[in-house]
Amino acid sequence: MKATYHKYILNFKRPSGTSRGVMTEKETWFIILEDEGRKGIGECGILRGLSADDRLDYEEKLQWTCSNIHLGKDKLWDELLEFPSIQFGVEMAFLSLESENPFLLFPSDFTNGNKSIEINGLVWMGEEGFMKQQIEEKLAAGFRCIKLKIGAIDFNKELQLLRFIRQHFTANQIEIRVDANGAFSSNEALYKLNQLSEFQLHSIEQPIQKEHTDTMSELCKNTPFPIALDEELIGVFTFEEKENLLLKIKPQYIILKPSFVGGFKGTKEWIALAKKYNIGWWITSALESNIGLNAISQWTFTLNNQMPQGLGTGALYTNNFDCPLYVSKGQLWYNTNLNWDFNIDTFFIK
Repeated sequence: MKATYHKYILNFKRPSGTSRGVMTEKETWFIILEDEGRKGIGECGILRGLSADDRLDYEEKLQWTCSNIHLGKDKLWDELLEFPSIQFGVEMAFLSLESENPFLLFPSDFTNGNKSIEINGLVWMGEEGFMKQQIEEKLAAGFRCIKLKIGAIDFNKELQLLRFIRQHFTANQIEIRVDANGAFSSNEALYKLNQLSEFQLHSIEQPIQKEHTDTMSELCKNTPFPIALDEELIGVFTFEEKENLLLKIKPQYIILKPSFVGGFKGTKEWIALAKKYNIGWWITSALESNIGLNAISQWTFTLNNQMPQGLGTGALYTNNFDCPLYVSKGQLWYNTNLNWDFNIDTFFIK
């Protein structure tokens, strides 16, 4: 078996803002496997400045992985414990290699085009007018659940945006999730949560920065509406560490990005613990290309989680790959009549 890795830069259609700054491009890496005339592809969806494996030796580890591909995906998963995005890329590449169609990893009613996955509509941070425009677009497009990035503009303006939604739609009509990306300070977080609670929100992701577990635990105990951990899970590698974190903080929800938490195997560990401790969960992408999004979406459908998932990121880029995934009325569908514009045999040939 032969393995190679390749870098690819995804370009945002328009700058996308979070509390950590504005993104105009997204780096990703692909692992290509070749064996007896067959090929498979996996995406290593690193997000610089956030992923646990954003390290100087990242490319070196990719090279090591390709040189040691003979170890197989299970042994490699163990060896790559501190490189969750590469764990996911390897896992995905082996599944792709083993499949008759390298992009059909989990055949189901979803990939047959018979059933869909409900997703949230993502509203990026920006000026008040821009955020209001996005909200109106998502509502007009038929989304039942929207997720707003908050924490970058004036908090009172964000409250006005939420008030605007609730003036037109009840909580039964539109579910609102907000994501602070750790933007609130520890001493103001509960005060802001109480203000946000007026708008009957479903949940808030990561109100304060990670690794303030005492404060986060207190927030989860006293919050007026559910808190979901996201960044808090990054860099928590072993099953024991995962369990200890959940026991300490006792969140209402956890949000699982396979590229951040060790692929399907790492995500399944978190899900097992969430079920054990009666913690809700859902799956989201980590801004992968459509290659990674396709794998995550197919797998997510098999989990039979009826909550809206965070998988609506395929249309963010100017140079993504056309694929069978499409969004209609807040649902992610798989159109069996649409083909990929990505050819594994030729795409990375210089």
